[in-house]
Amino acid sequence: QVQLVESGGGLVQPGGSLRLSCSASRFTLDYYAIGWFRQAVGKEREGVSYVSSTPGSSSFYSDSVKGRFTISRDSAKNTVYLQMNSLKPEDTAVYYCASGPWGGFDSSEYDYWGQGTQVTVSS
Repeated sequence: QVQLVESGGGLVQPGGSLRLSCSASRFTLDYYAIGWFRQAVGKEREGVSYVSSTPGSSSFYSDSVKGRFTISRDSAKNTVYLQMNSLKPEDTAVYYCASGPWGGFDSSEYDYWGQGTQVTVSS
C-alpha cells in the first residue's frame, strides 16, 4: 500500500522559514510527479507547487508562492522537500503532498495523498 508522509510543519513567525518533507515507503517518488497542496480553514484545497517525474524534473509554482517556495527532490532519501521562505500569515494551512503520473495544480491529477502537516504563521 502506498503511503506518503509529510513532516516539518509547525509554528513560525511572519518572515520565517520552514522546510516540509514528503517521504514514502515501498514507493519510489522519482517515478511520479509530486505536488504540494494546502488547505486553510474554510477554503478549498489549493495547489502551490509540483515537480515532474525524473529524469529531467521541472518545477512549477503558483503565483501566490513563486519566489518564496522551492520544491526539490532527494532521490537517495526518496524524499521531496518544500522549502518555504518569507512566510506570511496567509500561508497558514494544512499542507499535503500527493503523487500522480503527470502533476498539475488540480488535485484530481493525483492518486495518493499524505495525511497533511499543519503550518501556522503567526506572531
